[in-house]
Amino acid sequence: MKIYTRTGDKGFTTLVGGKPVPKTHIRLEAYGTVDELIAHIGMLHDMTEDGSLKTLLLEIQDRLMTCAAIMASDCEDCGVKIPEIRESDIAQLESAIDHMESSLPVLKSFILPGGHILSSQCHIARTVCRRAERQIIHLSSELFVPDTVIKYINRLSDYLFVLSRKVLHDLNLKDLPWKPKL
Repeated sequence: MKIYTRTGDKGFTTLVGGKPVPKTHIRLEAYGTVDELIAHIGMLHDMTEDGSLKTLLLEIQDRLMTCAAIMASDCEDCGVKIPEIRESDIAQLESAIDHMESSLPVLKSFILPGGHILSSQCHIARTVCRRAERQIIHLSSELFVPDTVIKYINRLSDYLFVLSRKVLHDLNLKDLPWKPKL
């Protein structure tokens, strides 16, 4: 398989199933943003020394590849097996969130991203995740997107937020509270 096909030279790409679509199609905006998120999760993976976190981040990247594959598919039976996002994938994130939150102080205000480079990277990934979520919801208003994809992306942004706080906590650093000037 060649890395270049030249089909993109005129602003089109081909979905799984063979349908050509313009690169500005909402489907591509959605799965392209998920691709961007996969890269940010990879950066988090490379920045941490925590082995169990590294394992979970690789699992998250795999699940995000599944989300992208689902959105890149436009066929009933295209001869390619597309994996699924399952409720157990969502439950895995919820379990990780609950575990992290059990050791964190209760939030009493909005917080600002920052405090440590790893925590900041969590916030960058979180904001890209929220953008992906908005684009996937937009896509789902026009084309079928499994509910589990939307739920997974929503829960992932929550996970990334809590992870940003856990990173600071584990480094004996504090959240940066937002103190609005009123």
